[in-house]
Amino acid sequence: MQRSLETEHYTLTDYCGWEGDWELIQGMPLAMSPSPGVAHQRVSMRIARQMDQALDQCPHCEVLFETDVEFSEDTVVRPDVLVICHPPKGDRLTRAPELIFEVVSKKTARRDEVAKFQLYQDEGVAHYVLVYPEARKAKVYRLTEGEYRKVGDFHDETHSFELSKCIIPCDFSRLWRRRA
Repeated sequence: MQRSLETEHYTLTDYCGWEGDWELIQGMPLAMSPSPGVAHQRVSMRIARQMDQALDQCPHCEVLFETDVEFSEDTVVRPDVLVICHPPKGDRLTRAPELIFEVVSKKTARRDEVAKFQLYQDEGVAHYVLVYPEARKAKVYRLTEGEYRKVGDFHDETHSFELSKCIIPCDFSRLWRRRA
């Protein structure tokens, strides 16, 4: 007699008790270690700095860096950089950000390009950007009628993200090199 294997399903309660860095997508735990490399952190910081500067005049929106987003009781992710245009619920994010940047590496490509792409689309994240430091390229998607439509591939161009309460320009050339 063959025994069926049941898939384990974890929740936010389980997640809060775990040691180390994890994400939880539809009850499935995904380890985030080892920590991101220098190139990943460098690009993430440049994105966050540029977004933060662009939001200096907007009293409604703010940029956050590696912050947990609790989409449901069994889904918690930690995007590299995100922009919210609503006040957080206490110290937690429980609503979809309007803009998410994920810096893609060989280790995270499948998660970022497939699992998170579908999750963010389903959760209503208005703009999703996949950033590829080695290729010096960013793929920008915009949610239209419930589906992501590709806006384009950006290398050294500027693109403006139209959020619900402001417009944020992003100069992608600034992600790959230091300003003079």
